[in-house]
Amino acid sequence: MFLPNLGQMLAMSTREILGRIMISPESTIRQAMQAIDLGAAGIAVIIDDKTHLLGTVTDGDIRRALLRGNILDDPVAPIMNIQCTTVTPHIGRAEVLDIMRARDLKQIPIINENGVLQGLHLMHEIVGAGERPNWAVIMAGGRGERLRPLTDHVPKPLIKVAGRSILERIILHLVGFGIRQIFISINYLAEMIEEHLGDGSAYGCRIEYIHEKKPLGTGGPLSLLPDQPDHPLLIMNGDLLTLFDLNHMFSFHEENGYLATLGVHNHIYTVPYGVVFTENNRVRQISEKPSEVWLINAGVYILEPGLLARIPPNTYYPLPSLIEECLERNENVGAFEIKEEWYDIGHHQQLKMAQGKDEHS
Repeated sequence: MFLPNLGQMLAMSTREILGRIMISPESTIRQAMQAIDLGAAGIAVIIDDKTHLLGTVTDGDIRRALLRGNILDDPVAPIMNIQCTTVTPHIGRAEVLDIMRARDLKQIPIINENGVLQGLHLMHEIVGAGERPNWAVIMAGGRGERLRPLTDHVPKPLIKVAGRSILERIILHLVGFGIRQIFISINYLAEMIEEHLGDGSAYGCRIEYIHEKKPLGTGGPLSLLPDQPDHPLLIMNGDLLTLFDLNHMFSFHEENGYLATLGVHNHIYTVPYGVVFTENNRVRQISEKPSEVWLINAGVYILEPGLLARIPPNTYYPLPSLIEECLERNENVGAFEIKEEWYDIGHHQQLKMAQGKDEHS
């Protein structure tokens, strides 16, 4: 009864779906059914004239109401769920997916701190709406020396942040943007990563493993791919926490005709002292704790398939060396700015920041 049409859902954006499923508390059950059918998402949201979320109605709510004796022209307000599960806009995809699975939900409304409806999470979007042809490679073979003793018995990519490993968060992020084929390069405690993630079916993708018999850096494992991809290849370091717009990055790469695109992120460094500027031993200016902004390598790359032939086989090779070679050849390399939050979990302070802890805790 009222089963959502997946093809129709995929053809509409979330904004379009949201516009079709919003109804007023004066609406009837029949109108709620029509909204559910139009939105094809299995839910209608009831809002007031200022778009505050009042409740939700699902096909199951309507079915139970009809079984109790309600008729289609009855008002929908008495049967709506006023204690529906909601999330705020800053909640990430991984957390939303955990909530959906724990509560067996396919949709979760997004509201701000004032209760105003901001959007809608849909299960099919969380696990990836449409399949992209691009492959992704995650570099997860490092030892994580700077995070010892945490990494003495657990590989760095399996360290948990808010209840879920870094690798799982990366995978869910990629799957959420339609990546279905993921290769993971592994070396240190490789069997733990394979056992933890399996073949990827639990995450809506296919995972294959690249086994480094010796450390190969961030580029060397690409020489071990079983085939050359037919489309631009995404490469990510396995210790990143970021929710950048993957579709935007691919569009940026393709529309500008770049041979390689490097993800970059603003890094602000604040000098912890007053900086003194002098001239001929005379003080000209004092700048108290000035800040400098740098664009840094964010550990995310998109490469055209032909570049893989330049990577020496089974040899330690950092990917920045490939970027430098492209620049020496005067080839087009793009810099895509990742404006979203970005954490490189390289040492304890960064891990604490990602976990929301004070750096001194």
